Amino acid sequence: MAKWGEGDPRWIVEERPDATNVNNWHWSEKNANRWSQGKLQDLLNGLTVEGENGTAKIKEVNKCEGEAVVNNRKGKLIFFYDWQLELKWEGQSDKDSKLKCKGKISIPNLSEENGIEDIDIEPTVEESTDFAYNMKQLMFHQGKKLIRGKITEYISALKEEYSKGLILPKKDENEVKVVKPAAAPVKLTTHNQLAGAVKNMNIDTSSFESRQSLFCPINEAYKCFTDQRMLEAFTRGPVKLEAAPKGKFELFGGNIFGEFIELEENIKVKQYWQNKAWPSVARSIVELTFDEEPEGTTIILKHSGIPSR
Repeated sequence: MAKWGEGDPRWIVEERPDATNVNNWHWSEKNANRWSQGKLQDLLNGLTVEGENGTAKIKEVNKCEGEAVVNNRKGKLIFFYDWQLELKWEGQSDKDSKLKCKGKISIPNLSEENGIEDIDIEPTVEESTDFAYNMKQLMFHQGKKLIRGKITEYISALKEEYSKGLILPKKDENEVKVVKPAAAPVKLTTHNQLAGAVKNMNIDTSSFESRQSLFCPINEAYKCFTDQRMLEAFTRGPVKLEAAPKGKFELFGGNIFGEFIELEENIKVKQYWQNKAWPSVARSIVELTFDEEPEGTTIILKHSGIPSR
C-alpha cells in the first residue's frame, strides 16, 4: 500500500467536499427506471394524430415494462435501456360523433441496441369498420412518426437531463501535464525468454490482487474486457482487440499492449501485458476471474510481474 501522500491520484479524495468518485475513476450507476416510466407517460399520453377522416388520440400507456440505467466509467457515460410498451388509443370522426373506434399500439423493442427507425411500432384496432380501418392507417403512417419523435425526446432527455451529476468535476482539470516520451514497443517473444531477460537485468518486479464489484450482469462485465465497443466505452478511447488465444490488443493509444493467453466466457480472461514506459523486455501477466453475485458481478484481478519504477 502506498504511503500517505504518495498514492495514485485517482484515489485521492482531498479538496473534494463530497469525496466521491474522484476524477470519475470508479464505475458509478444511476437507476433510471422510475424516471423513464414517468417521462414516457408524459410524452405519449394525450398524443393526438389528425387526419381527413377523424382524430386518433393515445389515451393511456397501460404497459411500460423494462429498465434503464446510466453508467459512468472514467468520465464516459454509458446508457442501457430496454422497454416494452403498450398504448391504448381511440379514434373519433370529426363529422359523425357516432363513428368511434379503439385500439392498441405495441412497442416491443425500445432499446439502445436499436436505431430509432428500427424500433417496432405496431398499431391494431378492435373494430372492423371502414372508419376503424382508416384510423388504423392514420396511426400506422402518421402516428408512428409522431411516436418516434416522442421516443427521440425521451432518449435525449435520458442522456442530457437525467445523467446530470454523474460526471463530477476533476481536481486540477485545467492542469497542463508533461508526458515523458516512452520507449518504442518490442515484438513479443516467449514469456520465459522475457522473464529471464528481466531477471538478468536485475529489474525488480511486484504483483498485486484486487477485488471489485460491478452492478451489472456477469456477461456484460466479461464483455467490458473482450468486446471492442464495450472496452472502448470502458477506457474512453480507441481499442485494438482480437479476443482469442494469442490474439493481440492495444489500449490507451498503444501505451498498453499485449496478447490474450486464455479466455473462458464469463469465467476468466488471462493476458500478457506490456507498457511502453517499461523496459522493452518486461512483460506482466493479468488474470481476471468473474464471479456472479445476487446484485452484480465481482471481478478478481491478479497482476504479476510488474516492473518496479
